[in-house]
Amino acid sequence: MKKAFVFLIVSLCSMAVSAQTAEQDAPYKKDPTIPAFNILLSDSTWYTANMLPAADKYPYVVIMYFSPTCGHCQVAAKDIVTHMDSLRQVFFVFVSYNPPNEINEFSQVYGLNTLPNVRIGRDPRYFVPAFYRVESTPFTAVYDQKRRLIRVFDPPHNPAIEAVNLIPLVRKK
Repeated sequence: MKKAFVFLIVSLCSMAVSAQTAEQDAPYKKDPTIPAFNILLSDSTWYTANMLPAADKYPYVVIMYFSPTCGHCQVAAKDIVTHMDSLRQVFFVFVSYNPPNEINEFSQVYGLNTLPNVRIGRDPRYFVPAFYRVESTPFTAVYDQKRRLIRVFDPPHNPAIEAVNLIPLVRKK
């Protein structure tokens, strides 16, 4: 009985360690380049990573996984739109798993659908949250001119994205 109890404790500890290792091994941590995403736009066309504008037009890319009903996501979208004059060199890709009607409403409420440097759509294959191992929204990945990851905003591990934190990142040369 004592041996069985010790075996159970050791097994539980090893599972906890392997769960922590899995978090450290999230795909974006192994490959700092923009992932090969596919999102479904409101007009039922696909938008892929290969369709991102050239770095000379938009040196930075921000991929934000969001939920239209998330209060922090709503604040982040409003903040980004408010500070868009300082973020014109950034191409934003807003990605959600929510139903298209909720994504479209979010896009219209915050004016994202009117901005030339924004694409917003649905990830029906759940690729983006799996790639980043999203725990909370808004999860945001920022990529530089070489399309390499420079920063992640991933609540609850660090604060959600705010324009005041994004602007200095995209002004670096």
